[in-house]
Amino acid sequence: QVQLVESGGGLVQPGGSLRLSCAASGSIRSIHVMGWYRQAPGKQRELVARITNSGRTTYADSVKGRFTISRDNAKNTVYLQMNSLKPEDTAVYCCHAANVLSGDNYWGQGTQVTVSS
Repeated sequence: QVQLVESGGGLVQPGGSLRLSCAASGSIRSIHVMGWYRQAPGKQRELVARITNSGRTTYADSVKGRFTISRDNAKNTVYLQMNSLKPEDTAVYCCHAANVLSGDNYWGQGTQVTVSS
């Protein structure tokens, strides 16, 4: 089992920045990829960004150039730096981890990000 604990959400004005953190614990050696998903009210959950153990990253087109995902393997933590935030970035952001061999998926509890003036 893997436990994920997020932090860093909040209220920010358009154009502002936030950094989300996701700390993993448990069977972390089984994790191959970690990332962030978000879900806005009335919308489907969507991938925001993910990073593999080798450091390969993937971003949603809507956040490219504004968001950066990174990981600190020593701390078993993944970060999402969000810059130039827009009102349409408002959503609950959830950390995700996966074992691509077994198909196991793990989710954090989610953190609210609200972009509003």
